[in-house]
Amino acid sequence: MGAILLLEDGRVFRGDAFGASATAVGEVVFNTAMTGYQEVLTDPSYREQIVCMTVPHVGNYGVNEEDAQSDRVQVAGFLVRELSRVYANHRGTEGLDPTLRRAGVPAMQRFDTRALVRHVRERGAMRAALSTEGRSLAELEALIAAWPGMAGRALAAEVTVPEPVTLADPARPLLRVHLLDGGVKGDIPRQLGEAGCFVRAYPLHTPAEELLDGADAVLVTNGPGDPAALPGAVATLRACLGRVPLLGICLGHQLLALALGAETWKLPFGHRGANHPVRERATGRVRITSQNHGFAVNAASLERVGATVTMESLYDGTVEGFRHDDHRVMAVQFHPEAAPGPHDARDILARDFLVFAGAALPG
Repeated sequence: MGAILLLEDGRVFRGDAFGASATAVGEVVFNTAMTGYQEVLTDPSYREQIVCMTVPHVGNYGVNEEDAQSDRVQVAGFLVRELSRVYANHRGTEGLDPTLRRAGVPAMQRFDTRALVRHVRERGAMRAALSTEGRSLAELEALIAAWPGMAGRALAAEVTVPEPVTLADPARPLLRVHLLDGGVKGDIPRQLGEAGCFVRAYPLHTPAEELLDGADAVLVTNGPGDPAALPGAVATLRACLGRVPLLGICLGHQLLALALGAETWKLPFGHRGANHPVRERATGRVRITSQNHGFAVNAASLERVGATVTMESLYDGTVEGFRHDDHRVMAVQFHPEAAPGPHDARDILARDFLVFAGAALPG
């Protein structure tokens, strides 16, 4: 069966359908990771996005329960150059095609993904519609016109936990870490638990006093959408400043910056992949990082509120990390849990964050 992708500027791509027979509308973006498609598919930060993988061959190692970052496929649609007809991996339990079919997610293969990526890099991420059920261009145009886009969207409020839930509970916890959850990836609490932390996730609308109760540190997680569309979460974090160490990852990095009084802005096409070089300003050390974000923090605004930019992207110079020692804030824009890899920055989650929060690590 044929599939069609229509972009809001009128560009059309046609290919072969797989996954579900369905139509999806969202923001079309691309990811440059060579592996880790299952982590991409199940990352809540991709809510309402149609993701194109730049690697030409996808699905060759199947899917499994261990690599999922949430309890469902989160992307609106999926685009690849070619889907592997079989998978071969001792951990694989199912192929990519049936996984997407069961999740109700349409997908397209055998089209010029390179042309699509070049187009998005030149024109920016944009609204799009993907159909594998024979919808007309006129129908897709109407869907695109009706979709509100990403700017101003509080999508994290749609994927946060509905009520507090304990995710790691060691017998003798090193630290009690409370997560303000905007759509946390599963490997973040998993690795904190392996490091000896008690971890409990709280909904984004949780009041500051409840979030702080019994916490040694608060970690603000990743998630989808526009950070500026979450004024309630920003107000909560502002009320937490200076009371316990505050840590942030991705969306959490942006929300903590807003709580300090800094500003965020939407990137033209975002940073999504597992090959993004980040430089530490103090040491010159470069880490290759895993990233997925469409918004960034304004560096000058951080300096105005007394924060220090600690890391920067070597692709475009955008802020990748900051600290505010007076308010006990430390945050990074990339994903230190490395799901998918590489593992260059894992020590930030399992060591640097914990030391900043006051943990006495062995050795």
